[in-house]
Amino acid sequence: MKIFKKNDKRLIRSWSMYDWANSAYNLVINSTIFPVYYTTITKNPDTNDTVSFFGYEIINTALSNFALSIAYLLMALGLPFISAYSDATGKRKFFMKFFTYLGAIACMGMFFFKLETLEWGIFCFGLAAMGYIGGVAFNNSYLPIIATPDQQDRVSAQGFAYGYVGCVTLQLICFVFIFKPEWFGITDASFPARFSFLLVGLWWILFAQIPFKFLPRNRPTVGSEKLPFFTKVKKEFSTVLNQINKIEAIKRFLPAYFFYAMGIQTLIIVAAAFGEKVLNLGASKLIASILLIQIVAIGGAYIMSIAAKKFGNIKVLMVVVFFWILICCASYFMTNEYQFYGMAFSVGLLMGGIQSLSRSTYSKLIPEDIEDTTSFFSFYDVTEKVAIVIGLFSFGLIEQMTQNIRYSALFLAVYFIIGFLLLFRVLKFNKLQIIQSN
Repeated sequence: MKIFKKNDKRLIRSWSMYDWANSAYNLVINSTIFPVYYTTITKNPDTNDTVSFFGYEIINTALSNFALSIAYLLMALGLPFISAYSDATGKRKFFMKFFTYLGAIACMGMFFFKLETLEWGIFCFGLAAMGYIGGVAFNNSYLPIIATPDQQDRVSAQGFAYGYVGCVTLQLICFVFIFKPEWFGITDASFPARFSFLLVGLWWILFAQIPFKFLPRNRPTVGSEKLPFFTKVKKEFSTVLNQINKIEAIKRFLPAYFFYAMGIQTLIIVAAAFGEKVLNLGASKLIASILLIQIVAIGGAYIMSIAAKKFGNIKVLMVVVFFWILICCASYFMTNEYQFYGMAFSVGLLMGGIQSLSRSTYSKLIPEDIEDTTSFFSFYDVTEKVAIVIGLFSFGLIEQMTQNIRYSALFLAVYFIIGFLLLFRVLKFNKLQIIQSN
């Protein structure tokens, strides 16, 4: 096992490259090219946009949301136990590679996704989501391993910044094929989008080799070598769960994160649909606004990191969550595309900051002498994924009940308000700790 030192710049850059590698999936597959391609090939006004999936007639957008929700739920149920096993056996990097290759190969498989291969495309779409979730979880667990608490805000921000730059870079490459297919002699209208999915997989695998080479392996848990598989998992899972139950700050932070993540992740996913339904912006303007979000998020990540160093993580998170509440309220009254662009700018600034700062805040709450960081971070990642499932479901349910997507956006403010109040509990606990220590 290689010897390494925390805060090593080369190691941190290598770790940040994983964000560069996998963020292309989040932008191209989750937010821009895939949603546009999918709705285009499955759109059929004569059948109310329903498609035949293994003989069942399902609305196209409902089908993709079901696939994504199932992927999130499977990972939410399995990740804590997979993480426990990886810590017990010293296989953190092995599982990081496994989920990376699973997600990347699934993206490459989507190259063959056409309407007549709908089942195959949805299957790959779900596997890609699972690979992304797993890869992120294991990558996140390295943060307390490679950086000391005083550097984790900066390092987390650097990782997200690398991710935003990386995904925008590949997105622009994909746009060359989509908007100028004649430059390459492309006559198949579906080829540029499908080729973009292939590029995402190749990009993900290629740049992931950098962290795979430099990130350290973890040691197996002492005494677990000869234990049966399920005994290893049960013992490690129980140990970490007991440790978390003893850390009051984590017990207070995770519920707060659950509620404000419910609002953030839902807003990010539905932003394009909101812009199209409310303002009829069109694909080109929606994609431009999503790119704006990614670019602005780079600055947001670093700004929040600097602010946290001066004012403290929880205070900055509370301020950011408060502004998210205002965004939800403002979206209800939105009437033109310039207001939407203003909201996109604000979302980008706040998104980069709160995602980066949430990760580093949780990392700081883990005791420095803990080596089972993968299992600890699995609880963080599961919290986020369950929040996404509930957030998307409630957003759709409210739209279905009110027939107005504006009410759905406005309701998300409730999640942020609850998250804000729960963060106040964390802040009070931190102050109490300081008083007692003095």
